[in-house]
Amino acid sequence: MDQQTEIELQAAAFRRLQKHLMEDRTDVQNIDMMNLTGFCRNCLSRWYQEAANEKGIEMNKGQAREIFYGMTMDEWKANYQTDASPEKQAAFEVAFEENVTKKG
Repeated sequence: MDQQTEIELQAAAFRRLQKHLMEDRTDVQNIDMMNLTGFCRNCLSRWYQEAANEKGIEMNKGQAREIFYGMTMDEWKANYQTDASPEKQAAFEVAFEENVTKKG
């Protein structure tokens, strides 16, 4: 497979993942994703931002999240985010430390 085709397939897979998380499974909470997989929607938007920055495109966290989410974080939270239990919050602290802070 040539490199351009591979890039196009990777981009298509990313777009499908984004659609799945943003349209098909809005019920899945970021905290649950982070606790189970070590990444969430916010991580994906951060990786998008980092890729843009590496290409010399200025983009901040808020802009990247709005591009990925298709709305502001405040809108997402109002429409889809639910309260997390203290147990989930504690697990999140561990997952964030292991997957974001140490690798960040």
